[in-house]
Amino acid sequence: MAEPETNGNEKLIVVDRLTRRYGRVTAVDDVSFDVRAGEIVGLLGPNGAGKSTIMRVLSGYLPPTRGKASIAGWDVVTDSLNARRALGYLPEQFALYRDMRVYDYLKYRARLKGLRGRKCRNRVVEMLTVCNLEQTADHCIGALSRGYWQRVGLADTLIHDPPVLILDEPGLGLDPNQLGQLRRILTESGAHRAVLFSSHGLAEIERICGRVLIMNNGRIVAVDTPGRLIERWRGYTRFMVEASGDISAFLQACRQIKNVATVTVETGDPWNRLRIEADKDADIGSKLFEQAVRTGCVLREFRREQDHLDEVFAAMTAPVNQEVG
Repeated sequence: MAEPETNGNEKLIVVDRLTRRYGRVTAVDDVSFDVRAGEIVGLLGPNGAGKSTIMRVLSGYLPPTRGKASIAGWDVVTDSLNARRALGYLPEQFALYRDMRVYDYLKYRARLKGLRGRKCRNRVVEMLTVCNLEQTADHCIGALSRGYWQRVGLADTLIHDPPVLILDEPGLGLDPNQLGQLRRILTESGAHRAVLFSSHGLAEIERICGRVLIMNNGRIVAVDTPGRLIERWRGYTRFMVEASGDISAFLQACRQIKNVATVTVETGDPWNRLRIEADKDADIGSKLFEQAVRTGCVLREFRREQDHLDEVFAAMTAPVNQEVG
């Protein structure tokens, strides 16, 4: 069978008006998106939003109720075997043969995925290095920690060098150092792959993903880069200032600056904390400094507050309170 044509900017994951129902419950409702080669895309949503269902449809575990999906050009229903050959899938809960040694397990998995001879052996050694498993290659998997299980699972996912990776909570059970290694692996391996990455660790999503899809109640409610999502959600610019001196004069001067909306004071002795909010994208930092100098105030802290993806996520997925009559 001829393989699909590929190029450097190809859409390697395509979801087209996908719907999946479980009886009367609609888990995924008319969802469409794509992931191109070289992209790492974060899939976010509260529990029950439909993230895992989408991943199971893409990996061939579940058929769609309606709509289409493809992996590297292969339809996940009509060309399921080819689609799965092009895919590395790490589910949130995955099985390992815990009585096997790490090297033997990865060799076994590589052979199942079609690797043979020297290519198989070289690839196993490479994955031991990439996933920092060299020191545990001769250890039984069952004797390792949960963090090492995740590394073995990731090595298994990467071992046949698939063009598409789908990872559901790959950082589960990893300590901060291991999370840093995971970021490195995904960044390096994602240079020529399409990666769909689901996690409740929103800080990791911000660091790793170039684009984010936020789901709620089976639908996609936002798609953009983490930075642009934050900018779109935030309606103001906020500065935190800690000052001493003639605070009354400084407050009056701050309130007269163009674009300043509110100034909130938390009194202290001798230092006072001020929260100053201005219109979105207003650049008032230098003006605040000028007024502090003019009124004779000394600044101990001055920073522009940064919003984070978790705030955007909470706002977009918050349950709607409904009155019960």
